[in-house]
Amino acid sequence: MASDLDRLAAVDLNLLPPLLALLEERSVTRAAARVGLSQPAMSHALARIRRLVGDDLLVRQGRGLVLTPHAAGLVGPLREALDRAARVVRFPGFDPDTDARTVNVSLTTSTAYVLGGHLARLVAERAPHVTLRMKTSPQLDDLSFTDPGVDVVLLPETLPAPYPRERLYDDRWVVIAARDAAPADATALDLLTTLPHAVFESGSGRDRRTRAYAVLDEQEVAYAVRQVVPDQMLLPTLVARVGGVAVHRYRVATAMRFEVALRIEEFPFPIPPLGIDMVWNPRLTDAAFTGWLRGLLLEAAAALD
Repeated sequence: MASDLDRLAAVDLNLLPPLLALLEERSVTRAAARVGLSQPAMSHALARIRRLVGDDLLVRQGRGLVLTPHAAGLVGPLREALDRAARVVRFPGFDPDTDARTVNVSLTTSTAYVLGGHLARLVAERAPHVTLRMKTSPQLDDLSFTDPGVDVVLLPETLPAPYPRERLYDDRWVVIAARDAAPADATALDLLTTLPHAVFESGSGRDRRTRAYAVLDEQEVAYAVRQVVPDQMLLPTLVARVGGVAVHRYRVATAMRFEVALRIEEFPFPIPPLGIDMVWNPRLTDAAFTGWLRGLLLEAAAALD
């Protein structure tokens, strides 16, 4: 009587990586791009896999695809099996002296401004053939963290993430204005209450402003907003050249003060610091590469001090 292993010999195991991609991406198009197949080839593979397992696996619901109960139960065991297979094959380990891959880091424009130069310098010094690709994403969803084109996401602690996170560095909120915007003895609170505000809003309405404005509202501080921008990186140049006041990250403000004439004051009320975290793509299986990149990120963050 044939064993399970004997029967497995009759199965096309090349279908397993596309199957995992389909289950994790829940999209034929994204799964095809992930494993390097054309969309028709991925559709054909899905049809073969459905016949093999005797289940539809992915079914249409509204405008998207959802997993059947059987498919949902396959994701964990299949990922574990393919990870074990990869370790058996023993692909060449990461060697920064010779590797020519592209390192993909997703981050905000503010974090890119503060950290990007330090990280780029370290990558150039330690891995001369590697390309560093920094990707700024105005909005994140669960798929942003598992995108094949992203190795690690750097995001403020205030933004949610569905995967484990690790602190990279801490920042804090400060008040910024043009260097000559008010008398030298004016306090941060004076600046906030007498100068027009330039604010960043990530969406529509006051609830999309930074935590600092929630604190000002809680303290019943009267202020007038005169300018609204879609990117925090516009604020320092705006207040330095046009006038007014803004609340920004300390590390951005101190880095930009060499480019524009800024006055920087501590935020006048207690407010939690703003941490920047690392969230790794859970599909990364190259521990040597992940450890190397993590070390470079921590070294780049340490250079900020």
